[in-house]
Amino acid sequence: MSSITKKETGGYHDRFWYPRFWDGMTLGAWLKVLRKGKYRVAPIRWAMAGIVTGLAATVNTPFATLQQIRYGTKIRETKLAGPPIFIIGHWRSGTTLLHEYMIRDPRFTFMDTYACFAPSHFLVTRHFLRPLVSCLMPKKRPMDNMAAGFDRPQEDEFALCSLGIPSPYLRLLFPNNGPIDDAYLTLRNVSPAQRSAWLDGMEWLLKSLTVQSPRQVILKSPPHTARIRAILERFPDAKFVHIHRDPRALFPSTVNLWMRLATDEGCQRPKGGPELDEYVFSTFNTMYEAFEADLPLLKEGQFCDVGYDELVQNPVGTIEKTYAALGIDRFEAIRPEIEAFAATQKSYKKNRFELAPEIVEQINTRWADYIAKYGYQSG
Repeated sequence: MSSITKKETGGYHDRFWYPRFWDGMTLGAWLKVLRKGKYRVAPIRWAMAGIVTGLAATVNTPFATLQQIRYGTKIRETKLAGPPIFIIGHWRSGTTLLHEYMIRDPRFTFMDTYACFAPSHFLVTRHFLRPLVSCLMPKKRPMDNMAAGFDRPQEDEFALCSLGIPSPYLRLLFPNNGPIDDAYLTLRNVSPAQRSAWLDGMEWLLKSLTVQSPRQVILKSPPHTARIRAILERFPDAKFVHIHRDPRALFPSTVNLWMRLATDEGCQRPKGGPELDEYVFSTFNTMYEAFEADLPLLKEGQFCDVGYDELVQNPVGTIEKTYAALGIDRFEAIRPEIEAFAATQKSYKKNRFELAPEIVEQINTRWADYIAKYGYQSG
């Protein structure tokens, strides 16, 4: 019996023609991932794997080569337009909503879903391939009622995956295999060479984005919550906005997230159950142990903490506070944009869940430090 009951359904019903994040991989990256998954592709997913393989060989690899020829030198020589801003926080804490507000500022550029879908060739294919594939995209994200589409902001972690860079998100492809690249959540237990290679990939991605749009980059990706120390090695002036949320909302929503993504994106049908519950519990603790250890490394003007409830109830004031904390000027110039977007969110319907008492008890015990720090009373 499930420890979580979903009371309201968001997202879409999967269709075989919907694009997958892996559809943008080059052949080399895809074959590397298949090896990591020990080629354990369930028969029901052979067609999906075949499509990814075909696209990798006939579309992504040739266009990636073309982009490297056309833009390789320019990407390497490009300077970022300013210190990157990272929106961080646990999955389902409101990082996407916060990102949606901050990209209203035209001074920022961001990873949209197409750039994450085709990170190795988006500079050369955006204008002709993106419109062709856009008609296949669902209107909502799979796990909730947030708008989806190739022009919407997306997690750069998916772009790193598609580039063949190690990421714990590869677990989504092989959810029943156990951990894959879990050490890359914090980058603490990888070798200096491996960490440097990961940072090279991140820098290449940010420079590619800057070539497309020479503005300050603002990203959002929950795994970066545990990578502040590593990110500062390469981007010492980077800024971070952390968002927190009641863990009784985080836990069931995160379990739902992993199950839905693994179901839609995976090469296997996920089993879920107690193993997934434990993964969510332990990953949260790993993330926030690293986060708390890294916070002292940040100077004034590099960090801001906001609450999800605060953002929902007072979005304009929350973004204004964030700008002040990070030393970003001219908030008044974009206030109308923030207010206009806030008006579109008033009818948004959240998923609702009910938790079994034993799960609530585990949350209160295992995530007690987070609950105490952010003032969420044990329930």
